[in-house]
Amino acid sequence: MELDGRWVARVATDDVRRFGIGLDADDSDWDVVSVPGHWQHESAFADSDGPLMYRHRFRSDAPDAGRRRWITLDGVMYQSDAWLDGAYLGDAEGYFFPHSFDITQLVGIGDEHVLAVEVACAPETGKRTNITGVLQAWDGLPPGWNPGGLWRKIRMYDTGPIRIDRLRVLCRDADEQRAHVLLSASFDSIGHHDVTVVTRRDGEVVDERTSMVAAGLNELGWSVDIRDPDLWWPRELGEQPLTEFTVEVLVDGEPSDRRMRRVGLRQVQWNDWVFSINGERLFLRGTNMMPITVGIGDTTDELIERELDHVLDLGLNTVRVHGHIGRRCLYDRADELGLLLLQDFPLERTQARSVRARAVAQAEIAVDQLAHHPCVVLWSAHNEPADAPITPATDWRGRLRTAAAQNLPSWNKSVLDRWVKRTFERADPSRPAIAHSGGATHFPLLDATDSHLWFGWRSGEARDLAGRARILPRSVRFVSEFGADSVPTVAPFVDEQLRERQWPDLDWEDLARRFGYQREPMETLFPPADQPSFEAWRKVTQLYQSHVLKVQIETLRRLKYRPTGGFCFSTLADPSPNISSSVLDHTRTPKDAYSTVRDACRPVIVVADPLPDWVNAGDSLRLDVHLVNDTRLAIGDARVEVTATWAGSSRRWTFGGPTEADDVVKAGTLEMTVPDTLGELAIELVATAGDRVIAGNRYTTAVVVPTE
Repeated sequence: MELDGRWVARVATDDVRRFGIGLDADDSDWDVVSVPGHWQHESAFADSDGPLMYRHRFRSDAPDAGRRRWITLDGVMYQSDAWLDGAYLGDAEGYFFPHSFDITQLVGIGDEHVLAVEVACAPETGKRTNITGVLQAWDGLPPGWNPGGLWRKIRMYDTGPIRIDRLRVLCRDADEQRAHVLLSASFDSIGHHDVTVVTRRDGEVVDERTSMVAAGLNELGWSVDIRDPDLWWPRELGEQPLTEFTVEVLVDGEPSDRRMRRVGLRQVQWNDWVFSINGERLFLRGTNMMPITVGIGDTTDELIERELDHVLDLGLNTVRVHGHIGRRCLYDRADELGLLLLQDFPLERTQARSVRARAVAQAEIAVDQLAHHPCVVLWSAHNEPADAPITPATDWRGRLRTAAAQNLPSWNKSVLDRWVKRTFERADPSRPAIAHSGGATHFPLLDATDSHLWFGWRSGEARDLAGRARILPRSVRFVSEFGADSVPTVAPFVDEQLRERQWPDLDWEDLARRFGYQREPMETLFPPADQPSFEAWRKVTQLYQSHVLKVQIETLRRLKYRPTGGFCFSTLADPSPNISSSVLDHTRTPKDAYSTVRDACRPVIVVADPLPDWVNAGDSLRLDVHLVNDTRLAIGDARVEVTATWAGSSRRWTFGGPTEADDVVKAGTLEMTVPDTLGELAIELVATAGDRVIAGNRYTTAVVVPTE
């Protein structure tokens, strides 16, 4: 039974806590609110940071003899205390998992009841105290947004004397002969009982065991071997068979409770950031998925489906779930579609010391919630604990402070992140965990985790990524953030200003405060005053974003397995109107970079070394040309034709040779003297297999007069 219908709420004060929780309290003048939902969506609480007291009246008879009744808060953002008919049930903390309370004795007193839940979600200022990741105090959200509320449904249901409090199912290892599945459960018992635990796979009993349980919580672990399993594969390697495990606990032969998990049988390995599954290596082409909507409670299954359709349309096989744990549908659909997920735990930037014990407990619960999903292939404990600045300092003192923050030990990196990482490793032997995402390459091993390299935006030029790869190849083994910001195609916040102001005299401070406008890189790269109109300026920003992503995705794909195992560009889409690194704006209207990424992420591409922005007439030009094949089929008769074109003339080169499956080959080297004709110089590449065109590309630069 879902406790839907009329809910009311009021800002929680000491008087409300004393007099507003009981059955007889008068709530007729309280504000009606939507549950599930976020309280800032309600006009009465639009500017409130809470806490709020929620109330709901309902009717319920007592459960049958020998049965227990429970209320489950399926999603609370972020902390709560609950009462039934004025009697305290308990407290709860954590937004991404359910919290349950035994109401058996209380609900038997009468048939009219009131559930009161106080919900708190403290604003984040300074060091973070909540484990909410980018769902709170992230620059992609509207200023002042507080996600507090009962964001999932409230359920009431009955069990027998023993309830399955948690269930974890994960495939530890698998091959064509055997899959080894680990199961563990926690049983909440009202007294001492002899129980039978039955495990079914797709309806067939595969394990049955008896045990004695005591009053309270009881832990039990066991395993199941599956012979000749149908293995789960990413979509470009095979099929996605899924198998359903059901665990049922019986008391005196009668069912007391059951839980189900849908599992994919596969084995994951990472070797120096090169990913393989079931023994097959796979280069990961991915993106960062931010919250789909401002409030996670507003993210419907249909919106998740739309987001994953864009991922597939871009030719990607991987999604980094950035800084948060998403709704259940995301993981179910990724399992079915054969998409891989790199899962961030919702620790973001600098966290307060008080979160350690809570983070460890919630990390273990995250394994309970998600470990059965074959799509999840990596845990990351903390995103950017060093709190790196968006725009690096230009003076030596600022650079020294930044380097120290990234390389020297800190409590977040050295204590908190290691605790959380060890928790994931103990709880889940089926996939690896990293302590944090975005660690800088550090001495003495010049090692790091995954890298966040914003060349062309926060520093340097787009082509500097290739230079970094030559100097520090370990820093590009897996690049999980890169890109550049651009102005969205749909920008109502600018249109509104242009109705009252003249271009370029906009309220830039307001754009920076409310809509993510990063003044220093934006005004350095494309000063608004240099463009005749907002439309022209927007186009320049989008073209530059396309340039950065094209250069860097092609560079990383050319370095496939030597040493790069994959990438996740920043980012897929915005939850609200924003000037950001997304390739889809908040309405899901594509920016120019969307088609650029789609072309750069095709299974087969042909690429040349990046051209400089300009070349001098008479210079020598030398470009290596590579053919990248991510398919499982060799290209035995590949030919690459390269044509250089300038005003009034052209020149052609032809390279040929086989390309193995899942490989990169150097097709040849273009060498030429830059012509004396000023203007555009274009390099066009066409790759063919027999009479079929399999890839194409085009680069341009400008021929200029050499300066003395």
